[in-house]
Amino acid sequence: MDPWLELHWRDVHARLIIYAADQLQFQLPEPLVARAEEDVSVDIQEESPASARPDVYVAEDRPGGLERSVATLTPPAAVATPLLVRLPEPEVQRRIEIIDPSSGGRVVTAIEVLSPSNKLPGRARRAYTAKQRDYLSAGVNLLEIDLVRKGGWVFSMDEALLPARSRAAYMVCVFRATNPGERALYRLPLREPLPRIAVPLRPCDHDVVLDLQAVFNQAYERGRYERTDYRQQLDPPLSTEDAAWARDLLRKAGRL
Repeated sequence: MDPWLELHWRDVHARLIIYAADQLQFQLPEPLVARAEEDVSVDIQEESPASARPDVYVAEDRPGGLERSVATLTPPAAVATPLLVRLPEPEVQRRIEIIDPSSGGRVVTAIEVLSPSNKLPGRARRAYTAKQRDYLSAGVNLLEIDLVRKGGWVFSMDEALLPARSRAAYMVCVFRATNPGERALYRLPLREPLPRIAVPLRPCDHDVVLDLQAVFNQAYERGRYERTDYRQQLDPPLSTEDAAWARDLLRKAGRL
């Protein structure tokens, strides 16, 4: 993983979803198919001022903007000067659903690539955890991929069950509907290649494999992220040790 890609997460996220779906599509047994699904939401922060970007802010009228529009009125009329409120941009929440058309389109497995809005307090997080509960209660396999460091724990298990020493900068959590009392957790340390993940399907099927590093490399290359400005500050910042490792790596690659 390249932590600087977290600065461009909307584009990176969209690419990861599409390329992962494409990779899985050719491994799925008949009649299963992988689909990229999406929901559009507007998240207005409520519990905390922390956010990936401003949700709502108040701005003054642009010089001459309102005056020009008022001047065109016939006859001239005096109007009160409003406050102009910039609404938050709608955010597209994308995921992969593996469905079985032979059973009326039943969802077999859902794959979520988490975004900061899923992990920060607010409506988007509540909507995500509600959807997460729906998947689990309906017996849908759920694979949650966390490649962003901002925000808190949102996996489908109690955070206290995993010791701090067993955690990593990035992680994957897999829920198998055939074994609801267990979670498979993959540690994704920053300095190591991303792993291959076993993706569960129907009880009668063998797992298929999601090669996260191959998907990430495809997103990096086709998104032309080699042009990234690696002097940008990260939020949250890397640890002292990881920052020193990253600087050394970037200097050797001629990126600093």
